[in-house]
Amino acid sequence: MFVSKMTLNQSSLFGQVDDLQDLTFIERPIRRSLKTAEEIEKLTVDEDLNDIERAVYLLSSGQDVQRASVIINLPNLVRQNPAETFRRVVPKVREVLHVAGADMQLAAAGSFLTLLQDDIVLIQTHTHSILQIVLLNLDHRDTVVSNAWLETLLSAIDALPKETIRQEILSPLVSKAQLSQSLQARLASCRILGKVACKFESPIVKKDLLPLVRSLCQDVEYEVRSCMCRQLENIARGIGLDHTKAAVLPELVELARDEGSTVRLAAFDTIINLLEMFDSDDRTRVIFPLVKTFCEKCFKADEAVLASLSFQYGKLCHGLSASFTEEQHLWFLEFYKKLCVLGLQHENGHSDNQVYPLELESKYALVRRNCAYNFPAMVLFADPNHFLTELYPTFSSLCNDPEITVRRTMAEGFHEIVKLLGPNVHFIHKELVVLLQDDSLEVLDALLSHLQETLELATSRGEGPGPESKQLIVPELVPALAAAEQKAALSLRWRVHERLLQRYACLPRVVSADQIYFRFLQRMFAIVTTNNVLPVQREAARTLCMFLRYNRKQEQRQEIIGKVLQELAQGRSYWNRLRYLDLCEIAMELFSKAYFCKHFLIQALELVNDPVANVRYKLCHMLPQLRSTIRLPADKHLLQQLEFCVRKLLCREKDKDVVATVRKTVLELDKMDITEPYHKRHERDLLDQKKEKEETLLLEMEQLERQQSEAKLTSEKHTEKKRRDSKTGLSGTKGLSGSTSGATLSTSSGKELRKAKLARSRSLSSHPTTPKMANPDKTLKVKDSGSCPGKGKNLLPMNADESLRSHHFSVAAASSVLSPTPSASSMPVLIRSNTTNTLVDHPHQHQHRSSTLDHRSTNESKDTQSRKLSIQRKSNSFGMQSGRE
Repeated sequence: MFVSKMTLNQSSLFGQVDDLQDLTFIERPIRRSLKTAEEIEKLTVDEDLNDIERAVYLLSSGQDVQRASVIINLPNLVRQNPAETFRRVVPKVREVLHVAGADMQLAAAGSFLTLLQDDIVLIQTHTHSILQIVLLNLDHRDTVVSNAWLETLLSAIDALPKETIRQEILSPLVSKAQLSQSLQARLASCRILGKVACKFESPIVKKDLLPLVRSLCQDVEYEVRSCMCRQLENIARGIGLDHTKAAVLPELVELARDEGSTVRLAAFDTIINLLEMFDSDDRTRVIFPLVKTFCEKCFKADEAVLASLSFQYGKLCHGLSASFTEEQHLWFLEFYKKLCVLGLQHENGHSDNQVYPLELESKYALVRRNCAYNFPAMVLFADPNHFLTELYPTFSSLCNDPEITVRRTMAEGFHEIVKLLGPNVHFIHKELVVLLQDDSLEVLDALLSHLQETLELATSRGEGPGPESKQLIVPELVPALAAAEQKAALSLRWRVHERLLQRYACLPRVVSADQIYFRFLQRMFAIVTTNNVLPVQREAARTLCMFLRYNRKQEQRQEIIGKVLQELAQGRSYWNRLRYLDLCEIAMELFSKAYFCKHFLIQALELVNDPVANVRYKLCHMLPQLRSTIRLPADKHLLQQLEFCVRKLLCREKDKDVVATVRKTVLELDKMDITEPYHKRHERDLLDQKKEKEETLLLEMEQLERQQSEAKLTSEKHTEKKRRDSKTGLSGTKGLSGSTSGATLSTSSGKELRKAKLARSRSLSSHPTTPKMANPDKTLKVKDSGSCPGKGKNLLPMNADESLRSHHFSVAAASSVLSPTPSASSMPVLIRSNTTNTLVDHPHQHQHRSSTLDHRSTNESKDTQSRKLSIQRKSNSFGMQSGRE
């Protein structure tokens, strides 16, 4: 049995060897050349020939590939020797083109266009010879080749002088526009007429070109009439406003009633493009009846034209709106509503159960998509104040359309509708949630392009002023955003998921910190630790850092940082530890140096002991970035730890890639303070100061909100106690004292409120404030022991800092809606406040803050005196030294 197995295996093995031997022909040497000796001899050119002679020889007796090479190189030959090239080479090119194939014809068209556009040809005879070749090949039997030469001529008209155009182009154009010429020649004449009309003055256009235009507008072929009709816009702009009404408008009216649908469509498009050239009387008497008849006819019998009509409808309504009566305005609006539900409903409003052919259904879907594209323009046309009564049902229908392309188009323009609605944006909150929860990921992807702008505008306006309007959409919006992220995560389109996480960085502007903390933070951690796509993980880490950056609750921030360190920096998987280093790179961009060093740097440096070489390798690459966050001399201990980390890598590292990287990094660390320009370092320091100031303001705002909530709780307790005392029926004396104390409390609370409003900016600055205390003697003692000696010197910088902070506070509050990017440098501090704007400070806290600041001022005055003394000593020593000298 064993032998049989061996035999079987050997036979299969030998079979495979035979198969491999059959494939050995692949390894055989291939013939060095695929050309025979005769072919090589034909392709060989004498090396003694110059460029002109070689070109003439190849055009005369060379192969097609050689001729094509000469034609492509023709502009270079003209630059080197224009006279000889036009005398000997160009005539040969003209002969070759008679029998050349399509590829050589297309190459020649490109070369002659280069000659005409680049001002290489300066002699009139040379231009004449080139244009003769171009015009001769316009009648080529191949349509592709003919169109290529036509495009060459049309592009060259822009660079040619007027006299050359008149002699070389317009003269033969008269004969080519006749009915005796081919259809292709007449179509080319239409396009040439439209191109040259803008090159000449109005009298010349009216005298020389207008007769040809009228003849082509009445051509027997509908293709010619349609082509000439589309060129009437250029003709009208060439003859000016005065002659357009008399010469062009009658032709447009006649073409708009043409029997061919393509001709009518061309007339309709041209009328829309020329609306600004017609006066109000023409719009009312001629254009409006014409367009109305055109729309009605297309809606009933010509579905092919409806697509173009629906695409141009917004431009049409705005062009004619100044001349509309109320009745005409209403008619166009109602016609638009019919187009928006075309193929979905009957005119009576009932559901349409009719099954359309597939081609007709696709046309109707295209019409509705064009209507969705024009919806922002129609909101402006109908007046945003009348949106709810006039356009909301249509808007809702388009957002819930069965076709994905229609819903996607609505999602692409949703931000424009939000801008137009302004304070009435709450009307479309429901549709925003619907599009976020759409079954198709394409709709969500279209909504992501302007999601940040849409969410900020949708949540910053609504019914009622103040914070109440911001909370209006949150209960429905947050679950929709969470569901959208889950849907993107479950799909295979990870780029959509990455874009969505990038847009979610704006959520601190939109929803409260608690909602972010409970609904999104855990999800970001899950993506960073479990997702399989690296760009998605990094984007989730960036969004997580943004949530941490603008969170205003200390307990939540500490918990987030602790979780980052536990699950990433100390994670069991080396992949998570690598993600922690990615997060550190993001944190260095978003946070200040002090904040990063306090919370992230030590744990990053501890990864020098990581057992996985990839982690140590990435840490080595990041060492210069980590070094740039250390500020001396305050962070001297951190610098020592980083140097210890480098020494450990140099001494103990065994992985060759890590060793090479750390040696390269050591050289970078040595050059950091030397090679960097001063202005870049100064800009970086200013940006870091700005970040640190924002973080400080966040902490102060958190402290003020906590004080406010405590004051509110105290007042509520006092009110509740007063209510209980009044119910229990206390004595008159107690009631009197209670009322007196209540009056005193209300008076004092009113003073505190006014004082809080005045001291709001003071509490955010380093300027010491002296609140009113119960004991005036203690106040006097604090003032006497305060910063009186240095008061005059420290007053100016303190006031400047106070004005800077109050200005930042007000600007941040105003820019929380207007700023489009959630970057660390531009994102405002005031993201969202769950409390009212009135701030109440406790007197004891004012007293503590005042005494602390006065003590600090005293120390500053002592430091100032010591510095004065040291400066005086230095000046005395300098004087003594100079005296010795």
